[in-house]
Amino acid sequence: MARKDGRAQTDPRAIEAVPGFHRNAEGSVLYRAGNTVVLCTASVDMGVPAWMIGKGSGWLTAEYQMHPRSSPEKREARDGRSKALSGRTQEIQRLIGRALRAAVDLKALGERTITIDCDVLEADGGTRTASVTGGFLALALAAHRLVRRGDARPFLHSPVAAISVGKIKNDLLLDLVYVEDRDADVDMNVVAMEGDQVIEVQGTAEGAPMSRAELDGMVNLALSGIATLTRMQRSLLAGEGVDLNQLKAQQESV
Repeated sequence: MARKDGRAQTDPRAIEAVPGFHRNAEGSVLYRAGNTVVLCTASVDMGVPAWMIGKGSGWLTAEYQMHPRSSPEKREARDGRSKALSGRTQEIQRLIGRALRAAVDLKALGERTITIDCDVLEADGGTRTASVTGGFLALALAAHRLVRRGDARPFLHSPVAAISVGKIKNDLLLDLVYVEDRDADVDMNVVAMEGDQVIEVQGTAEGAPMSRAELDGMVNLALSGIATLTRMQRSLLAGEGVDLNQLKAQQESV
């Protein structure tokens, strides 16, 4: 089927990333996937939540927020002001936190907390997957700063990225934009580490159940897109002088 933006069915959206966009954060990136734009920052604080004190381990958490005009249709009220945090917002920020904790050796991090903030500036589908992928870039930039200063030993595992895949009629499409996501018979988000190491799969069949073959095909398509994204992450970070191999946690601390 023809796609709105002219991509092939198996092509991810074009990626643009501006590292260091937010000068105050230890790590930051302005991340664009097509027309979805997310500002991701990684902030590092000494100390951990009360339930972790004395365990010699660090913590990573995430917050996610839609800018009031992230939608092209109208301004939406900010969560947490005139309305409480929506269930969607809470679910997405928990996903981001789970996904990026998989990239971190918390023992090697030590008793400090990294907070990943993902602020969606413009939304055209895939805001949670863009937040995970851009969030890893911000995390790696923060890790580079910590290790370079001698404040922490290397604590990253492998790059983590996420992408959506959907079924519309009989076609499988990678990296859905909003109108594709809206019309999909099956919509799935996949999070994985480099090397096809799956962290999480979120999928729903809207109209009719999917077959096992369709499920496998969707996961395989998503993993091919994630491989492209993790290569992009390595390349972009290398351009900033960040060698992920030098940030990799020692095996004995895993």
